[in-house]
Amino acid sequence: MSVVIGAGYTGQRVLDLLPAESALGTRRSVGGDIGGQRLVMLDLDSAETRLPPIAAGFTLLYTIPPAQDTDDDPRLQRLLNLLDAPPGRLIYLSTSGVYGDCGGDIVAESTAPAPATSRARRRLAAERLLEGWCGDRQVELVILRVSGIYGPGRLGLERIRDGQPVVREADAGPANRIHVDDLVRCCLAAMDRTAPVGIYNIADGDLRSSTWFSTTVARHAGLPRPTEIPLGVAERTYSAGRLSFLRESRRLDVSRMRDVLDVEPQYADAEDGIRASLAADESA
Repeated sequence: MSVVIGAGYTGQRVLDLLPAESALGTRRSVGGDIGGQRLVMLDLDSAETRLPPIAAGFTLLYTIPPAQDTDDDPRLQRLLNLLDAPPGRLIYLSTSGVYGDCGGDIVAESTAPAPATSRARRRLAAERLLEGWCGDRQVELVILRVSGIYGPGRLGLERIRDGQPVVREADAGPANRIHVDDLVRCCLAAMDRTAPVGIYNIADGDLRSSTWFSTTVARHAGLPRPTEIPLGVAERTYSAGRLSFLRESRRLDVSRMRDVLDVEPQYADAEDGIRASLAADESA
């Protein structure tokens, strides 16, 4: 039995590839049987929410981010409290942001976390919670430290159409990202009980900057190239959330993803992923 907690942008794609007769997905506001899939409503912000009984030994994929108004992850804690029996394996989608700013250095899974934002600190708190909980119950734990997710509907087209500027290339550091389809393949590989447990960095290995990404999206979408501004101007005009990504620089080592999890990204060249995403948007 496979359970996907959070059948959203990534989770639904994973659920679509699992055998319907042995998979269960949850959403915050949608329940019932959709397209032959078993979906139940689960609102982890509500003390009244419930899960159907699930026999021990199942595989659980958890994709839900922590709430923004806390220093830990009460959503995850509530989910753990709801389980009648522990899973055999639990896969948690964390973030590469737990490493913080590494000054552009290469970052492997052995690098000590040093989260610089509240968003990343919450994710690290969730990792620590799961390490203790799974260890006490002999549950296999896989943590995927995921970089920026892009794909159909997630290319930043709205910002480009609105004429929002990007940081000039000279001020933009390396960027880590993953196409959603490649992330799904990593999730499915991690759900396989033969895959080694532990932590995996998840990225495509294409380190070209966020500025390169936006200008490439604009070119392939037939939109005007975004205006480039100095970092100092961006620091005065960008939102705190957007600015936090610019202030952190690191190069994820994804050799463990490739060699141990055995996932070679289909879109190792992000330009291929951009083209595929735009084509999927046009055909939707």
